[in-house]
Amino acid sequence: MASRHVSRMSALQALFAADVRDDLSLQNIERLLEAHAASLPQDDEDRTFSKALIRGVSAKREEIDRVIERAAPQWPLAKIAIVDRNILRIGLYELLFGAASSVPPKVALNEAIELAKIFGSDSSGRFVNGVLGSVYRELGSPRKDEAPKTGKEYFAGIVVCAPLGASVQVALVKDAFGKWTLPKTQYESGELSDSAALRAARESLGLTSVTLAAPLSEHEYEAHDPERGKVTRRALYFLGCSKKSALRVTEGKSATEAAWFTEKALPELDLYEDLRGIIESGIVAGKRHCI
Repeated sequence: MASRHVSRMSALQALFAADVRDDLSLQNIERLLEAHAASLPQDDEDRTFSKALIRGVSAKREEIDRVIERAAPQWPLAKIAIVDRNILRIGLYELLFGAASSVPPKVALNEAIELAKIFGSDSSGRFVNGVLGSVYRELGSPRKDEAPKTGKEYFAGIVVCAPLGASVQVALVKDAFGKWTLPKTQYESGELSDSAALRAARESLGLTSVTLAAPLSEHEYEAHDPERGKVTRRALYFLGCSKKSALRVTEGKSATEAAWFTEKALPELDLYEDLRGIIESGIVAGKRHCI
């Protein structure tokens, strides 16, 4: 299952390592990408996206760096933390030169901020948000009219795990069709994906003390909207850790029930098959992060 979030992480690691070594040649970055990608769960589509990203950043780096210097004049490029500098390069490349039909501008902004929060310092998210937001506004919201009009909707979801001896249990919800699934919610205006994922845990599970541990995977699927017909939905799922407590679904939400399940119980559950792999990978990650 392709995950562009993981692909961006892989591209960032290669760009960061090349910058640390002061060798930003495309040949060196591609070599480092291959080395880092081997440690990440990527398929061919993931790797293709990572390669296209580093090649695009490399081709436009001088132009992108000039944009950074204009947007943050109080921060000379050499003084910006290396990880923040390369996150800005990725974000600005996708914002200014990427294909809006594939990555809408707001998604490019959001993804760069997510990388900053994962890999940067406590202030990196605010810094990246400030620079990219300034560029986006200064340039007149570039390509906003190119945003896809295909009905694509963006969601954040969460795999919540709680310790159970040497293993974990996972919290699932039952939807209106009687199938067990993962909590997810559509982004609200200006909301980041990690905040939306935590909101999904509160609204669908009644859990208020969940700690996000790591991004897991992206899931894109077709759904039917009563008014608009077929729409494409893309959900970015996170791993969340929590203590086991009583689950409670919010009245008025689509979920009808919530419950904890052990790993052994999953094969017998009526799950959406395209989510089963995400749940299983969440449990594997939960054993590392949540126990």
